[in-house]
Amino acid sequence: MCGIVAFIGDRSAKDVLIEGLTRLEYRGYDSAGIALIEKNKIEVYRAKGKLSILKELVADKTLTASIGIGHTRWATHGKPSYENAHPHFSNHIAVVHNGIIENYLQLKEELLQKGYEFKSETDTEVIAHLIDSLYEGDLFEAVKKGIKRLKGSYAIAVISEKEPEKIVVARYDSPLVIGISEGETFAASDIPAVLSYTRDFIFLEEGDVALLEKGSIKIFNDDKEVKREARHVDWNPVMAEKAGYKHFMLKEIYEQPRGIIDTIREKYSLEDGEIYFGEIDFEKIKDIKKITIVACGTSWHAGLVGKFYIENLAKIPVEVDIASEFRYRNPIIDEETLLLPISQSGETADTIAALRLSRKSGAKVVSICNVVGSTIARESDGVIYTHAGPEIGVASTKAFTTQLVSLFLFALFLAQKRNKLSNDAIKNYLGELIRLPEKIEAVLKHDSYIEKIARDFIHYKNFLYLGRHYNYPIALEGALKLKEISYIHAEGYPAGEMKHGPIALIDKDMPVFVLGTKSEVYDKILSNVEEVKARSGIVISTVTEGDVDIRGKSDYVVEVPHCINELTPFLNSVVIQLFAYHCANLLGLDVDQPRNLAKSVTVE
Repeated sequence: MCGIVAFIGDRSAKDVLIEGLTRLEYRGYDSAGIALIEKNKIEVYRAKGKLSILKELVADKTLTASIGIGHTRWATHGKPSYENAHPHFSNHIAVVHNGIIENYLQLKEELLQKGYEFKSETDTEVIAHLIDSLYEGDLFEAVKKGIKRLKGSYAIAVISEKEPEKIVVARYDSPLVIGISEGETFAASDIPAVLSYTRDFIFLEEGDVALLEKGSIKIFNDDKEVKREARHVDWNPVMAEKAGYKHFMLKEIYEQPRGIIDTIREKYSLEDGEIYFGEIDFEKIKDIKKITIVACGTSWHAGLVGKFYIENLAKIPVEVDIASEFRYRNPIIDEETLLLPISQSGETADTIAALRLSRKSGAKVVSICNVVGSTIARESDGVIYTHAGPEIGVASTKAFTTQLVSLFLFALFLAQKRNKLSNDAIKNYLGELIRLPEKIEAVLKHDSYIEKIARDFIHYKNFLYLGRHYNYPIALEGALKLKEISYIHAEGYPAGEMKHGPIALIDKDMPVFVLGTKSEVYDKILSNVEEVKARSGIVISTVTEGDVDIRGKSDYVVEVPHCINELTPFLNSVVIQLFAYHCANLLGLDVDQPRNLAKSVTVE
């Protein structure tokens, strides 16, 4: 998930682009770059690393250009490097791109045969050469032809030396907005990038391609010119702090794609199939015979998912303990045990106590934590930091999913070091992982629909959540979220346990939330849905796109994109978070500070 920005007008394009990239840096900071048309010639400035390096590079340069494009990168194809930084150039054309081109190898082979030379490892360079190969004097037409050849996701901005007063942008499955001001036109991945210059925006739709000139916009879709209504965005300072969201919790739900990107960046190489954890000395933990996870609340639910990951992928036995109970059961801990505490704050009292007890027994400790320098981080042999950023809402959202992704990557790391997975298998898992943020973005598009579902259920007094395998802990988390912020009583169960008690409660007044995404236990969960319907229960289901079986037996359905079984907890988590949020908001409750709860429990 990268960030792009483009500008054409009368002011300094360099200044507009640098400010825009500063506001978009959360979308990626492996490298950054800008391309300006200076005296009818494109000048490209790129730098590996954070945006501050690019800022230093251009700070003292006198650049008069009033047209340009910019990019801040999160690496997918190709490691972070100067060569892989955007913009990419082909003869007279420069391109910036957010997304993943799935057929880039096929296109690259065609372009190599035409004599094009590639200087990077990226899929984006293919776009630049492709558009150049199709150019016949009209940049807009070349881009329209080019995007028809692309498979995957993209938001692109293109400029040409031969047409120095035009920018062409296009999008498919990646966000892109156009900002409008008198005599000036902007484009960006997100509104905040250009909010200093305009409050009026056009939100491009799937397949749109637009020609931007000074104060002029033409938009086409499927070769037909279309009209897109501009919207005025009016944010006051308080809203700006929350990025326009009503509550921090909703903002943090929407920040999850970014949090996952920030958490996994620089921890893997897709090309080599390597997992890197520089914070962990594997030699110290290579002889472990078991792992014990300790955590509280939502972090405990993350630990339950982590047990599936580690046992299935790395083949190491895992126990998961509620930290507040751990000390009182006389746990068997020794030097062949790896303790894995999970804590957002790193200051959770019960988890700290479990850590200290285990260290006395000789256990090695690797922790998962969101706060650098916290007690748990300081007292561990190694730390996997989640980069969720500050989480203000008491009900954990982005901290939870960044814990999940840390556990998944740690399981792959252990599997690789212990030779339990082939290099090809690791690459396949990583390929699925880098697509996860965009799939979460797709789930977030169901927000308004989930709010409509919530409106029908806010006056129910009880709820049951059901899930199996990887999603059984997500059922527990869904029930916890609903209880925490809406004060509606809810219970989460492994779906197979429904017949062992909870089924007695099911009737027309007991809604059942089923996590029914495709998996190897899909037939089992379908059977559970039928059992609920046979007792007049109301069923809300999450299903994989295209599902017909569970959909046909459910009263309400939220579709999520297809993904491997291991990653379905992320997509289902977003749905249950949004449902709980909207229930609480519609009831007029204090979503960010629910009664009786604190963000970090620092006493036993």
